Amino acid sequence: MVMTTAPKRPPQSRTGLTDTGVKKAADKSARTRAREFALQALYQHLVGGNEAASIDAFTRDLVGFHKADSVHYDALLHGCIESAVALDAAILPLLDRKMNEISPVEHAVLWIGAYEFQKCPDVPWRVVINECIELAKAFGGTDGHKWVNGVLNQLAPTLRQAEVASDKAR
Repeated sequence: MVMTTAPKRPPQSRTGLTDTGVKKAADKSARTRAREFALQALYQHLVGGNEAASIDAFTRDLVGFHKADSVHYDALLHGCIESAVALDAAILPLLDRKMNEISPVEHAVLWIGAYEFQKCPDVPWRVVINECIELAKAFGGTDGHKWVNGVLNQLAPTLRQAEVASDKAR
């Protein structure tokens, strides 16, 4: 009996990114995970019109939810749905198209960004934008992240005026 060994594979890269440039699951913070689950839940709300309570119950049963910051997830899911009209009012003047013409993923990402600008002062405005760009890259269309970046960069000075001004003065 002749035994052959499989060809040796090169060692795996340890950069913390997958081959698509997205962070590996093990390297994601609890808040990043919370945003991902909130995005999926908000998508269900936007597309299916599902109630927040049923979406919440479903999402909490998903694999990996236990690693998410559940308090931040709750704030994003329930806060975005409760503030949807106000969030849309802040976002709409910055859009180059009608609200019903943007994808539900990008709509939900913009809600998350606008909500965090308004209600999460502990998260720096640049972090909010970066996290939203990463969400749009991972879940949205091909160039959706560029569009989300543009909208949130216009929204930040309105909702975080002092912080943005101070940051840009440096």
